[in-house]
Amino acid sequence: MLGGRLLGGAATAVVLFGQSAALPVRADTMEAALLRAYRNNPQLNAQRASVRATDEAVPQALSGYRPKAALTFSGGGQFINQLADGSAGKKIEQGDQGPHAAALTVTQTLYNGNQTANKTRSAESQVFGAREGLRLMEQSVLLAAATIYMDYLRDAAILEVQRSNTHVLELTLKQTRDRYSAGLVTPTDVAQSQAQLAAAQSQELAAESTLTTTRANFRRIIGNEPANLQAASPVDRYLPPTVQGATQIATRENPNVTAAMYGIDVSFLTVKINEGALYPTLALQATVSKVWQQTITQINQFTAATNVQLTVPIYQGGAEYSLIRQSKETLEQQRLTMEQVRDQARADLVTAWGQLVAGKAQVTAAQSQVDASEVAYLGTTKEAQVGQRTVIDILNAQQTLVNARVALVTAQHDRVVASYAVLNAMGRLSPQVLRLSTPTYDPSVHYQQVRDNWVGVTTPDGR
Repeated sequence: MLGGRLLGGAATAVVLFGQSAALPVRADTMEAALLRAYRNNPQLNAQRASVRATDEAVPQALSGYRPKAALTFSGGGQFINQLADGSAGKKIEQGDQGPHAAALTVTQTLYNGNQTANKTRSAESQVFGAREGLRLMEQSVLLAAATIYMDYLRDAAILEVQRSNTHVLELTLKQTRDRYSAGLVTPTDVAQSQAQLAAAQSQELAAESTLTTTRANFRRIIGNEPANLQAASPVDRYLPPTVQGATQIATRENPNVTAAMYGIDVSFLTVKINEGALYPTLALQATVSKVWQQTITQINQFTAATNVQLTVPIYQGGAEYSLIRQSKETLEQQRLTMEQVRDQARADLVTAWGQLVAGKAQVTAAQSQVDASEVAYLGTTKEAQVGQRTVIDILNAQQTLVNARVALVTAQHDRVVASYAVLNAMGRLSPQVLRLSTPTYDPSVHYQQVRDNWVGVTTPDGR
């Protein structure tokens, strides 16, 4: 009877992946949880805002192609006492004057060593790199959401196993006391039952504490309290059949790798920008000015002028040469970092793949362990009824079964999480690949909205 109670109570816990026969009407799914995390996770939304801020580097760089205009006004008062020589003799001119002036100056850079062009290309590479950083954050959030989803299923299942274990041990202790009263067992048997029950109660409390922590993290990552979670499935269907194929994808598509590639572009263009400081600068300037009451004899004056200014740098203290050398070293560092990042992506993929392969084997082994432990437990209880086994044998067999079920739950959890980890290491853990039914965030929309803006302080969303 005790074996049946334990098996029935614990069996409901081991449904972390696969299809469930009867699901609640409003059961939450892994796909729905990932969708909510993708839409609402504050860390991901903050990264999207960071990308939008990086977009503004492009119109800032493009401003070097555009003219610059400045309108200046000046005014004041002055007293003049002037002695002048004339044909009729000396003459004194004096009076209060209030000179006023207004000037409009327009400057257009014609050539600056291609610095504007290179700054624009550098800003565009920064934008592309920021998008890869956003893709990395999307993958991190989705992996964290999938992991915490499975964590909650695992911890809830383990708590159910421990509760069932505690209940069965309470019945075992009661029966042991009854048998002791009948003189069939010794005080040692009663003490062993009590000790086993106390240990089970402690494990149940620890499982409750772990589940409480997991629930809080679920709320933090996904955005809602977990309720009626449906069993989840691995995402092996989105993976290549071999580790070699997955490795090739990871070294091309992992966002860390692609971001490092854009980092090389930025460093290369920084060298070109610094080299541009050695080239001449050619600018066209047009000025229109109007002056009122400049002197006693000159009532007003209007001036319009244009000029072309050519500046040829000769020597500026050597700082420009140092910047060029420094940027070249940074470029070399970025190239070496690129190799390091690619090697790390390859290592992460192989590690995740190995965990996935091991997880599959662990689930099979754990299931066999559970099946054998169930048979052993039932056989021990029957043998104890005819005096061939002691109370401690029953307790040990029961604890072995509980440990086997916990191991199976953990293996199922690790199996699903490992499949998401492989997809993440490949660089393909995205809403598009997972086929989540949600519009995906497109960073190019904001980029196109601000790229060619000449004026305006309002953001595209109205702020």
